[in-house]
Amino acid sequence: MIDILVYLFENYHDFSARPKSKALKRRLSAVGFQEEAIGVALRWLDGLKAAPVIEGPDDHRALRVYLPEEQRKLGLECLSFIAFLEGADLLPPALRELVVEGAMLLDDDPVPLAKFKIIVLMILWSREQVLEPLIVEELLDDGDERLLH
Repeated sequence: MIDILVYLFENYHDFSARPKSKALKRRLSAVGFQEEAIGVALRWLDGLKAAPVIEGPDDHRALRVYLPEEQRKLGLECLSFIAFLEGADLLPPALRELVVEGAMLLDDDPVPLAKFKIIVLMILWSREQVLEPLIVEELLDDGDERLLH
């Protein structure tokens, strides 16, 4: 699923410019992605766009307490990355909740930071947030090699 999400970001910088579901499925299949993985990725993206963002108070003094399951699944690296993004005013609380929810759906336990960054990127992309090139580069950097080729 992560490879498909990176491919979509690379080829459709504007989230709303991507083709409709049937055409996109055909295109992804022609590129070589498996039908089941395509379905999972597209359902996840459609769910992201449809998910309501509940705006709460935008108070930087507010504290998010993570459940023990979230702490275990996300691990120190992902939780630290969330703190970094929040501290840099790149991830508002409402989108943070979508990031946590999306990461909790992954099979990985704990979630690798490289995959977590892609979840963050997809959520920001699907919500049509302005993405500075340096932020995109950081989100696509898995430490050893870039995820975007």
